[in-house]
Amino acid sequence: MTQASVTLIKGMQFVVETGTKHTLVIDSGNPEIGGRNTGARPMELVAAGVAGCTAMDVVSILRKMQQQVTGLTVKATSKDAEEPPQRFLEVHIEYSITGFDLDEKKVQRAIKLSEERYCPAMATIRPGARITNSYTLHAALPESLVK
Repeated sequence: MTQASVTLIKGMQFVVETGTKHTLVIDSGNPEIGGRNTGARPMELVAAGVAGCTAMDVVSILRKMQQQVTGLTVKATSKDAEEPPQRFLEVHIEYSITGFDLDEKKVQRAIKLSEERYCPAMATIRPGARITNSYTLHAALPESLVK
C-alpha cells in the first residue's frame, strides 16, 4: 500500500506527507489560481517518480550483473495533452550511466527489465503514455568506484 496526504497551506501551496513520513511542498505555480511557484508541481512529481523508480531498478540490476556503476542520472521528459486532463501522452527516459568497463548489452538488458517488468511507476503511466528511452555510457577510472 502506498499513501500520501496533502494539506493546504496558502493559495495553491500544499504540504505533502508520504506514508513513510517524508514531507515536501507542492504548488500549482499558476498565479491566476493562487500559485506562487514555491514547490514542485504534481505532474513534475509523477515524472520524478518514474525517473527515480527506473533509476533504482537499473542500478540494482546492473550491480547484480556485476557491473561497476559509479554514477547514474535519469531524466524523464513528457509530452503532455494540450487539453484537460493534461496527462502524459509520451515520456522519454534518458539514462546517463557512468561506470568502469560497462557492458553495453547488460545496460540495455537492465533498462529493458526495468521498463517492462520491474518499475511500477512506468507500469502505471504506460497504458496512456508511450515510453521511449535513450542512454549514454561514460567510462570511469577504477579508483572512482563507489559502493
